[in-house]
Amino acid sequence: MDANEPRTGGWSQFGDTPPSAGGFTRPGPVLPPPPPPRRTGFMLTRKAIAGLALAAVAAMSAAALGGGAVGAYLAGGSPQPVATATVSNPSPVFRTAADQYTVAQVAEKVQPSVVMIQGQTSEGSGVVLSQDGYILTNNHVVSGQNGGLTVKFNDGKTAKATVVGTDPATDLAVIKAEGVSGLAKVALGDSDQLKVGDDVLAIGSPLGLDGTVTSGIISALDRTVTSGSGQDEQQLPPGWGGQGQQQQQETTTLGGMIQTDAAINPGNSGGALVNAAGELVGINSAVAADGVNLGFAIPVNTAKHVSEQLISKGTVSHVYLGVSVTDASGDATGALVRQVTQGSPAEKAGLKQGDLITKIGETPVQGGDTVVGQVRGYKVGQQVAVTYQRDGEEKTVTVTMEEPKQQQ
Repeated sequence: MDANEPRTGGWSQFGDTPPSAGGFTRPGPVLPPPPPPRRTGFMLTRKAIAGLALAAVAAMSAAALGGGAVGAYLAGGSPQPVATATVSNPSPVFRTAADQYTVAQVAEKVQPSVVMIQGQTSEGSGVVLSQDGYILTNNHVVSGQNGGLTVKFNDGKTAKATVVGTDPATDLAVIKAEGVSGLAKVALGDSDQLKVGDDVLAIGSPLGLDGTVTSGIISALDRTVTSGSGQDEQQLPPGWGGQGQQQQQETTTLGGMIQTDAAINPGNSGGALVNAAGELVGINSAVAADGVNLGFAIPVNTAKHVSEQLISKGTVSHVYLGVSVTDASGDATGALVRQVTQGSPAEKAGLKQGDLITKIGETPVQGGDTVVGQVRGYKVGQQVAVTYQRDGEEKTVTVTMEEPKQQQ
């Protein structure tokens, strides 16, 4: 596997059969659920428009049964019964180092900056970056929509939108709403400051329900996620005519992802993950196909870096390491170097065929996907420590990241 290209074979988090994107469709007959995957996998969370999937019904039922947690205060009783007055307790609050906000206050602040994106065959969410209509979303939300995009704002107004630029490598895209001004742009936070356990809200349009807010915490950081599939067969419900439609889907491996237990469902893709101060810390992008409340978001620092390039020049410059890797076998854990590209950053740093990469930057390497995902998050000129084993000895080298020659 080339560390600068999507995986084309071998092991991935999906097993042999990656799940398809989408999942919620217009009301129609309920389809039987697909067979369970053989391994834990991840699916993109845009909402496909074509019939009502059983998974969507289950998700909506779960949402109807779920509720916010309300704390209770128990006081010790007095030796003698006394009359007391009932006082309404304030709303549960998010606590930050600087202030206290209720969930309702954070939601009210951020909702005007989150939009629903409607395409020809799918729907998703987006985040307003500027008052004049630049909107950040996922690449898989706008991919294949042939320019037919409509944005629905929090106040119910709509506008046509065009694609400014896309970056499949990071699954990010920027679109521009036409004829708008004075939009409420989102406040950007710093994803590097996140800690496991921090409170967050996910805001978007799951299952077409725009303006939906769910709450949770940061469950983990720096996850590597491989999402999408090479071939996605969209099943149509009885009575719609035609057979399953084959749609080509890209497999994307992303590193440094934020894991959250805030509920994320099809349609949340491109929506906001915000901290307790109402600052954007991530772009919701994927969920575990066979898990519960296992959602993943692209860190806002990555999204900011990519969106700035898309707005300024329509494309994104990426770095490469210059190795082809595969997962280690047996009891070993890491990424085995199969080939080193001549003149690449890896060769200049001294990496050789047969080396076992066990750590890249501060991230332990579980397999080839870890290397792919981490490299995609680095910038030109960034120096990265790579730890590897060779002939039973552990060594560390510093690699200076470069653009591939064809991009220069």
